Amino acid sequence: MLFRMIYDEKLAQAAYLIGCQRTGEALVIDPQRDVDQYVEEAARNGLRVTAIAETHIHADFLSGARELAERTGATLYLSDEGDENWKYRWLESRSDGGVYSYRLLHNGDTFSVGNIRIEAVHTPGHTAEHMSFLVTDLGGGSTMPMGIATGDFVFVGDVGRPDLLESAAGMEGAADPAARQLYASLRSFGRMPEYLQVWPGHGAGSVCGKSLGAVPQTTVGYEKLFNGALTSAFGDEEEFVAAIVAGQPEPPPYFARMKTENRNGPALLRTMPNPPLLGAAELAAAASGDENVVVVDTRSWPEYREGHVHGALHAPLNRTFTTIVGSYVEPQQRVLLIVEAEHLREAVAALTSIGLDNIGGYVPPVEFAMNAASGHARAPEVEAEELMEIAASGDAYVLDVRSAVEYEAGHFPGAVNIAHTRLAPGLRRLPLGVPVYVHCQAGARSAAAVAFLRRKGVNAVNVRGGYNRIGESVMPAVAVGWFEDQHETAV
Repeated sequence: MLFRMIYDEKLAQAAYLIGCQRTGEALVIDPQRDVDQYVEEAARNGLRVTAIAETHIHADFLSGARELAERTGATLYLSDEGDENWKYRWLESRSDGGVYSYRLLHNGDTFSVGNIRIEAVHTPGHTAEHMSFLVTDLGGGSTMPMGIATGDFVFVGDVGRPDLLESAAGMEGAADPAARQLYASLRSFGRMPEYLQVWPGHGAGSVCGKSLGAVPQTTVGYEKLFNGALTSAFGDEEEFVAAIVAGQPEPPPYFARMKTENRNGPALLRTMPNPPLLGAAELAAAASGDENVVVVDTRSWPEYREGHVHGALHAPLNRTFTTIVGSYVEPQQRVLLIVEAEHLREAVAALTSIGLDNIGGYVPPVEFAMNAASGHARAPEVEAEELMEIAASGDAYVLDVRSAVEYEAGHFPGAVNIAHTRLAPGLRRLPLGVPVYVHCQAGARSAAAVAFLRRKGVNAVNVRGGYNRIGESVMPAVAVGWFEDQHETAV
């Protein structure tokens, strides 16, 4: 049996390629829309993709199951559990007017990929239809499963959050019953063989849980010892439900769109977009005054701060990229990129992974830097000490763009809290015409937030170094007493 984890750092998402080398057949579990990577990895190992499975209808990225089925003709194996709200609605809609090859699964159903047997295990909680997949290599002579692909059910060190249908998709009252389903599912998981390998759908950095570990894989036995959320499922149900829902990170608004599009059927790409090279002046002219055109600038914050296209977003091409652009760009908007040519495809794959397919062109940073006229806007920034002086005069509107959990643990007195991923729906809470001093913990989230807010007409000012520097700036001074008194009062 061949086993490959194909991991996306920006989404902290794992897909799995599992192949039978004897028959040349392969299964892909939870593919993204950039399906070339799975087809090519299979071909490198003498395999062809004949089966595609999904653990659930995803909320954090657009599924590639439909795209991969169109490309390969492989059979789809999808959950038929859960209620009617979350059934796959695109299985009769091939692009040629036909029907996809598919099989809907219930708990205990099995299918084969060559000499590999896959058993569907209904594990509701994160979503009602969620499936995990037990994998047994019959070709190796064993009848015992070697591992389980758990999707968003069990992670390393954590479990899948049960509140997304309520907090992201707006289904009021869904979190409590989902948490109770998760409680029962985890108790069943704990009875599985302790040697069983666990192959999760996400790693550290995903917002599908609170505290996911960075180790890519684990075992049932290890998680029973060290996964606090799992062990709490063997205690009181009411305590588990209260704890698992509390303190979850705020989901970006685009999660609701991902959920709906994955249910109804993601648009087909056929090939990845190949945006043309633009001149810097051409890019600036295209973006001028058009709300439906968004420049996404991937340069460093100092470069962006000192000169950028008016209205451009700041989104470094790192693990935060999809979260930032997904939170600040609408799918109908045309995206223009400032990005190195060698990283263009990486940026395109990240954008299409969350359904931002309308990519009109790109400009390399060096070309942009050579055309000073195209980058005339600057982003204001203050030091933490300056903010303290302004605040002491009683004339500072401070916006904390950290999570609610971080804010509740300690915050600047009087600061308003809106997580950076929730700024779009939170704009109505912010004043116009006065400076809004924006901070996060260390400066990265606030930089992206300032760029978005200034695009929307808010006079946003970044606080360099964030809450870390705010605390440091007053510690050596007598003002520390004032700060602690005010902080205690505000909390």
